Amino acid sequence: MSETLWAPWRLDYILGPKDQGCFFCLPKDHLGPLPERLVLYSDPLSLVIMNLYPYNNAHLMAAPRRHVATLAKATEEERVAVINLAARATEILDRAMSPHGYNMGINQGSVAGAGLEDHLHFHITPRYSGDTNYMTVLAETRVIPEHIQATYDRLVGYFN
Repeated sequence: MSETLWAPWRLDYILGPKDQGCFFCLPKDHLGPLPERLVLYSDPLSLVIMNLYPYNNAHLMAAPRRHVATLAKATEEERVAVINLAARATEILDRAMSPHGYNMGINQGSVAGAGLEDHLHFHITPRYSGDTNYMTVLAETRVIPEHIQATYDRLVGYFN
């Protein structure tokens, strides 16, 4: 028996322009959320954005505002701001989504798994009991239970 998985939001990515620059880099004067870019929060030093191609529902990324590639090249102030924002994100996700745990970390360099290696970012991936199932293990497919825009709408008010 064959099953069909529908993911119509992927069509924008498939048909859209491929080189849109760094999605972490925001206009210099912009602070706060930016719904069209899935930015939940931004301040002068850091931002938190939803991962458009998440490992799990509500997969967020915290990053410095400045375009910097490595943790060592970030200033101490930027490092502290990003870690503090990641901690705040977990508190918000606890209230809004009630995950059972988190995978958190930095993939620095393409060989370490960084999809975008030119702009340092910290992954915050909520985990739920039973979220690793046969789809992920056998088919290398993720089932995200909520549309990304609905998750954005659920979280943005907590950040601002």
